[in-house]
Formats: sequence, C-alpha cells, structure tokens
Amino acid sequence: MRHMFFEFLEADEGATAIEYGLIAALLAVAAIGALQAVATSLSTNFSDVASSVDSAV
Repeated sequence: MRHMFFEFLEADEGATAIEYGLIAALLAVAAIGALQAVATSLSTNFSDVASSVDSAV
C-alpha cells in the first residue's frame, strides 16, 4: 500500500497535457484582447473616413 502511494505521488503523465492546455487558454485570452483593441481602433478609423466622405459630398 505504501509503495502504491509513493508511486501515485511521483506520477506525472497528465501534467504536460494540462500545462499545454493552460498555455493555449492563456494565448486565446491574449489574442481575444488584442483583437478587440484592433477592432475598436479600426472601427474608429472607418467612422472618421465615413464622416470625411459625407462632408466632402
């Protein structure tokens, strides 16, 4: 029984998969944040262009 307990404490087969999953989740959150910032900036630029075109016509 004691031997099985120590083997359980030393087992790390699933640790790598969990770490890769956490890294992927972190990258996804960072990408979503960056894309939202770009989308806001792009929307502002298109609004400015549309206003300029409307005032020119």
